[in-house]
Amino acid sequence: MNLPPAKLKQGLIAKATAVGFDLCRVAPAVQAPHAEAFHAWLREGGHGSMAWMARDPERRADPRRVLPDARSVVVLALNYWQGAPPATRPGEPAVGRVARYAWGDDYHDLIGDGLRTLDAFLAAHGGAQKSYVDTGPVLERDVAALAGIGWHGKSTMLLHPRLGTWFFLAAILTTLELPSDDPLPDRCGSCTRCIAACPTNAITAAHHLDARRCISYLTIENKGPIPEEFRAAMGDRIYGCDDCLDACPWNRFAAVSREATFAARPHTTAWPLRDFLALDDDAFRKLFRNSPIKRIKRRGFLRNVCVALGNVGTAADLPALEQAAADPEPLIGEHARWASSRIRNRLHKG
Repeated sequence: MNLPPAKLKQGLIAKATAVGFDLCRVAPAVQAPHAEAFHAWLREGGHGSMAWMARDPERRADPRRVLPDARSVVVLALNYWQGAPPATRPGEPAVGRVARYAWGDDYHDLIGDGLRTLDAFLAAHGGAQKSYVDTGPVLERDVAALAGIGWHGKSTMLLHPRLGTWFFLAAILTTLELPSDDPLPDRCGSCTRCIAACPTNAITAAHHLDARRCISYLTIENKGPIPEEFRAAMGDRIYGCDDCLDACPWNRFAAVSREATFAARPHTTAWPLRDFLALDDDAFRKLFRNSPIKRIKRRGFLRNVCVALGNVGTAADLPALEQAAADPEPLIGEHARWASSRIRNRLHKG
């Protein structure tokens, strides 16, 4: 079936909307506009221990090296905003903060289903495709900005005037040549609220992030101990961080996602921190089944929980921490001992 490119694009957008995506735009398959800045960032070591980002960076910056004969990149956005977390009442046990994107089910599964539908649609019109949900060698934000999904905020997050920063990105590389969309103008102006909001000063300059200082990196990508210089700044965050997103004025326009699978689970927004320390491996896997949190495994998650308790816990949390200090996993034990010491120091000073 040979449709004119403009007609084919209209059909693709309609199909993308039908399967649940909020935005569908197209960029030409060209080298990423910020390829050189990306290479410089890698040379500086800004990616930390994420060695996969430095693997064949030339390929990551050019979709034509990923899919020979690629002509277009279809970029999709899916809103995941779920509103404010439930409030805790005075006297209740401390609850940890989880980044909003991880409140519900794993977005990879849901978006993957939608991408397969769109891939089949494009294949029926003669295209060969490769699709990714932040799992492949594509600089999604750069391509998304080129496609007009949003503009680059100073936090390095992408901003859309209606969705704010609360959306997932996915990309389909295709050999079909589709009409490209225009980029959006940068509307951040002189605002630097995202930079000021970062607890660890990870946004070292506008549009420049040192991942090694970022709480999202420290609590998720980092597999070892949390450096002590950053533990206090983590506060009650146990998986990711939304501070630079929360600070963005554009997010006042955000509307709750229509996707029910992103709705908060009780254990991501309301569980007492100390209750997590009772989880063994089987209980952890069961609790976080189909959740993004499962990717850091029990050792990484309880490490984060211990740090949060060290920052916001009370004497009532000490028994659980003392038990965690004897955990067979050394990473958990070390952070539990640190947390106990922090709480005791606060009690002593009080």
